[in-house]
Amino acid sequence: MLIRVTARIAIEEDELTEDFLRASGPGGQNVNKLETAVQLRFAAMASSNLPEAVKMRLATLAGRRMTKDGVLVITAQRHRMRERNREDALERLLALLREAATPPPPPRRETKPSRAAKARRVDEKTRRGTTKRLRSGRPGDE
Repeated sequence: MLIRVTARIAIEEDELTEDFLRASGPGGQNVNKLETAVQLRFAAMASSNLPEAVKMRLATLAGRRMTKDGVLVITAQRHRMRERNREDALERLLALLREAATPPPPPRRETKPSRAAKARRVDEKTRRGTTKRLRSGRPGDE
């Protein structure tokens, strides 16, 4: 089954693997019995469904969550129910993939301030300096 990421990108459901582990933190009586935390793994670099540009941006965005082998690991343990943690992990993966799929903004073109803008800046600095100079109440200036 396909999981839609964007209009052009979809990943196969069998590309994802889930491992269940015990969540840290409070959990009541079941904390040491139930494995409610989810570790979602996605072999991003091996996926044929992702364009190369998206893979590179994903590696940058993922940071420490991506292994040396190119496997993206997302751990979800916010909720006390396993199913909710599975949904949370999938939502976080899709959000990361969507962010990687958006192209970077075009580079900024440098512009020079106009002569009038430079003059306004200098005038404002002069006015500000005058205000500060008048503010200092030196004895004998009265």
